[in-house]
Amino acid sequence: MTTPERGRSHLLLVDTHALIWMVEEAPRLGVQTAEALNRAGGEKRLAVSAITPWEIGLLVSKGRLQLSSDVMQWIRTVLAKPGIQLAPLEPEIAVASTRLPFEMHADPADRIIVATARHLGATLVTADMALLELSGKGHFAAMNATV
Repeated sequence: MTTPERGRSHLLLVDTHALIWMVEEAPRLGVQTAEALNRAGGEKRLAVSAITPWEIGLLVSKGRLQLSSDVMQWIRTVLAKPGIQLAPLEPEIAVASTRLPFEMHADPADRIIVATARHLGATLVTADMALLELSGKGHFAAMNATV
């Protein structure tokens, strides 16, 4: 697992919950992580997986998430922020998400996000303990979003 300081020279891929915390300025996002995300955004090294808008829309439609504005407007506003790029769901990422070389839960969004981080060589910013544990085993780089 990388720390915010070690992850500052390359792309940061923001997990869905960490993106929501960042945009909504939720206190659950750690101070060091918020600083690392701001720095990465300023350097155009901040990415969001193409599956993230789908996951956010699903959470809103199920009533598990309330945003400060309409979900589509919220997503458009976030993706229009300087420094944030949408990482496309390339065929290589889609297929890689079904062939990860380690055991992982079946959540398709998480599998695509992990495959995207691996494909891009990015550090995944997440608070998902299962993903942080996989990162700790060397499967991909991750940074704890609560630090």
